[in-house]
Amino acid sequence: MNLNKTFESLQIKEMQIRNYSPRTIKTYCSLLIKLEKDLGKSLYEVTTEDFKNWLHYLITKKGISVSTVNQLISAFKIFHVDVCHRKWEEFHVRRPRKEKKLPIVLSLQEVQRMITVTNNIKHRAILMLTYSAGLRRMEVLQIKPRDIDSQRMQVRIVQGKGKKDRYTILSWKTLEVLRMYYKLERPSTYLFEPMGRKGQPLSERTVEYIVKNSAKNAGIKKEVSFHTLRHCFATHLLEAGVNLRQIQQFMGHTSLKTTAVYLHVAHIKTSEFTSPLDDITLF
Repeated sequence: MNLNKTFESLQIKEMQIRNYSPRTIKTYCSLLIKLEKDLGKSLYEVTTEDFKNWLHYLITKKGISVSTVNQLISAFKIFHVDVCHRKWEEFHVRRPRKEKKLPIVLSLQEVQRMITVTNNIKHRAILMLTYSAGLRRMEVLQIKPRDIDSQRMQVRIVQGKGKKDRYTILSWKTLEVLRMYYKLERPSTYLFEPMGRKGQPLSERTVEYIVKNSAKNAGIKKEVSFHTLRHCFATHLLEAGVNLRQIQQFMGHTSLKTTAVYLHVAHIKTSEFTSPLDDITLF
């Protein structure tokens, strides 16, 4: 059972018009194909009850995340509303409440251990660039040598999440390691390329392994993922006194609310601040 080619092309066209990334388009179409396969009927014939029962099964039996549930609902909605011109209100499908999970954050010492135990120069460069600039996994995979601006000491992120360009911090220590790495490997297109495969980016699985393996070798017991380094970047900047709005810009967050989650995990020393009352002359 496959998503009808006509419907699939219309779904892709609609998402392209709305400027969805190729990655998101591929994900949504794959989810719709899975829906058809699991239910054994065409997507057009799937009822609200069918869809909700399927979601319930995936949530309770497969343990899919809230993020995946929202992707499924979005893909289903685009198909029925924009491709089939139906009214979404008729489906009565509501999005789940967001999980309020706090990010796992490493200490400066733990980040230091991860970097120092990593001897492979490419792996070390990936760790340092990710942490020092607060990059997402896909941003690291897509970054090119020309995006490293050593004159202005900043990293240019081209078409990051939400297709937004931004600039973030370039660390001097990271720049030194990147220069050593570049002299050794001379990547042709992407900054980080697989051995013997010039012009191609590393895979998501590879960079995820690099981070997890470094954490393991550093003796870190916390559940570390690639995104953990990005969480550390934001939290450590906040603890160093950097303005939340500036961190939002570095991170590429659309909403300040997304950045504000780091207020709950940062250890900010209140003793370093004074009350505004102390600046008022009373006596």
